[in-house]
Amino acid sequence: MKPRQPRLAASLAEIVAELAGSSRPVEVSGHQALEAIAARKPAPAIVGIDEAGRGPLAGPVVAAAVRLGARTDCTGIDDSKRLSPAARERLSLAIRESASVGIAIVDVATIDRVNILEATMLAMEGALTDLLDGPTARARNPHSLRAPPIPTLVLVDGNRLPPGLARRVECALPVVDGDARMAAIAAASIIAKTVRDALMTDLARRHPGYGWESNMGYGTSAHLEALARLGPTPHHRRSFAPVRRLCAPSAAPWNRHD
Repeated sequence: MKPRQPRLAASLAEIVAELAGSSRPVEVSGHQALEAIAARKPAPAIVGIDEAGRGPLAGPVVAAAVRLGARTDCTGIDDSKRLSPAARERLSLAIRESASVGIAIVDVATIDRVNILEATMLAMEGALTDLLDGPTARARNPHSLRAPPIPTLVLVDGNRLPPGLARRVECALPVVDGDARMAAIAAASIIAKTVRDALMTDLARRHPGYGWESNMGYGTSAHLEALARLGPTPHHRRSFAPVRRLCAPSAAPWNRHD
């Protein structure tokens, strides 16, 4: 019998309980701020933020911000890495139909200019901005002059917060392994992953031979072999060591891709 999937924390009470039992200092320090807003009525809005594509040698980094709706069925929502591609696609459609979603994409040029960590922080900030201010947010309420409600609580996957979040929300907390613990972060991971996979599949058609339709730009042995044989494309991250070595003056020129 297949083991039952554990339920991820979705409600404010479940989130408070999950973080209350944490031994991670960064989460314990944020718990007091969380408790301060937990007793408010009505319950504060909750947004989860996650990214996809920090590790690949090619392609952008994508972040998503998700505010789960009252009609969102959290059944099956989990860390995107635990789900099959078919399950991710199915859940992505369900999330988009019942939740508010913001997406941001940071390109390879920016990754190479500022480094992947800073690019990821920019993507997360951009996803929240898209959720709050983007065309989808305006379309949800086109006849109102009021801005969408600012989420009281933002949960970010990882152990650090993008610096710009503090200016937009009252309480933001980093959650280590948040995509496996918090439903809103897991939903964001699903959206970010499916958006990025679609982008890489499209790039694979334009740059055949690297296997991006299956490896999504990660440094698999087949991708590394193709990189050595075909050279880097404009979508390879030249700040990453395997690509940088091929772009060194001693390496063969690969101008046919430029």
